[in-house]
Amino acid sequence: MSVLPNIRVQNAQRKLRVDVKKLELFANRAFPDCCRLQAAKVDDICDLREIDVILVSDQRMAELHRKFMNIAGPTDVLTFQHGEIVVSVETAQENATRFGCATEDEIQLYIVHGLLHLLGFNDQTSRGARTMESSQQRVLKALRVSD
Repeated sequence: MSVLPNIRVQNAQRKLRVDVKKLELFANRAFPDCCRLQAAKVDDICDLREIDVILVSDQRMAELHRKFMNIAGPTDVLTFQHGEIVVSVETAQENATRFGCATEDEIQLYIVHGLLHLLGFNDQTSRGARTMESSQQRVLKALRVSD
């Protein structure tokens, strides 16, 4: 991959304060690490000039989840192959409390998850889910060590 896409983070929710610039810096640092783990040949991603990470409320996520996946209720992250990653900050906050981590860490996990989906990773099978989980953890660990 010769030119990496620019990753922008947009805050489209008002429920939780987030540091958009810090998340944007994280996403742009995470992408090259994700690329090194790519699951498949990813010619399509090379054509993307930008990737948008959009932070939304659970209400908006539930609408998108119903519209695009035909599943009721919110989810943590949705990835669209045209370069959009949608993250529910409310779900991130709830899961962070449940798993004993910071909300920002949970949002970072969802960003990495979305980036891996864009790069061809698929978690629809148990084997794919295990591969994706270990890949996510490798990327997150590498970035946290380098901080």
